[in-house]
Amino acid sequence: MFERLFENYPTVISSTNRRPRKIALVGAGQVGMSSAYSMLIQNTFDELVIVDVARERLEGEVMDLVHGLPFAEPAIIRAGTTEDCAGADLVIITAGSAQRSGETRLDLLSRNVEIFRSFVPDLARYCPEAIFLVVSNPVDVLTYITWKLSGLPHTSVIGTGTVLDTARFRYLLGQKLQIDSRSIHAYIVGEHGDSEVPVWSGVNIAGKFLQHVDPKLGTPEDTEGFNEIFEQVKNAAYEIIKRKGATYYAIGMGVTQVVQSILRDQQRVLTVSSLVNGLYGINDVCLSLPSVVTRHGVNRVVQLDLAPTELEKLKQSAKILHEAISQLKI
Repeated sequence: MFERLFENYPTVISSTNRRPRKIALVGAGQVGMSSAYSMLIQNTFDELVIVDVARERLEGEVMDLVHGLPFAEPAIIRAGTTEDCAGADLVIITAGSAQRSGETRLDLLSRNVEIFRSFVPDLARYCPEAIFLVVSNPVDVLTYITWKLSGLPHTSVIGTGTVLDTARFRYLLGQKLQIDSRSIHAYIVGEHGDSEVPVWSGVNIAGKFLQHVDPKLGTPEDTEGFNEIFEQVKNAAYEIIKRKGATYYAIGMGVTQVVQSILRDQQRVLTVSSLVNGLYGINDVCLSLPSVVTRHGVNRVVQLDLAPTELEKLKQSAKILHEAISQLKI
């Protein structure tokens, strides 16, 4: 009926070799869909396949997203199965049991490990060339488990780690110092959880280290209230969960930043969780350190000059994660 609407032209073969950016997202809960929405509006993918066991809800989420495509860059978004993930450049895992009020991230471990056993090996079989990005908590242990279950190179399996903790840290420092948080260099390392470590010795603005101005910064003798900032960072998820039941917007934006660094090969330094073997005397555990994130996953890890107390706390954080992993049969 509408044949005369368009004039037909011979098929033109594109000269570009750029292949579509395909992402597989496993888990259509609040974190997964916040990540999907953030990635969509920032033109992060060409194709997004979302997988979830709750099929009807998944279809509703996809319908809601695709109805917004006229307001975004062209893309394909569809509900799929594990098989539909084949050929993905990146697999994002947000599936798992949600953290409950008053529950630590490590409390989630036993429930989420069994969930991961049910799908990670199949995902690795269909997506052997993909980078796997784990978001589910406890993210460090689940990143390690994903690496073991997938059989992929350890550089290809990373977790969002303390990307969000670092963002919270910089935001609160910016509020206190009245400086744009993007102009503050500061990191949270170690576990994404109660044993995480603020690197006070490395906090700087334009290369000016705050501990050079106030050597007591972040120590028990700190009289300026900076230690309160770290307590707010560490307890942020608990406070948000207490008020609204879950956290998802900020981590969705954090996921987008990590994905962009991977798919665009940006070589950004981000505090993602990855396997540590030998650095700081830590072995066979996934935790967060400033890492160069590329199209091939974690390319390098920045060796920070940690203060003795920071190094001690980082090793303690690694010990806690080791103990959690040792309880599992992988």
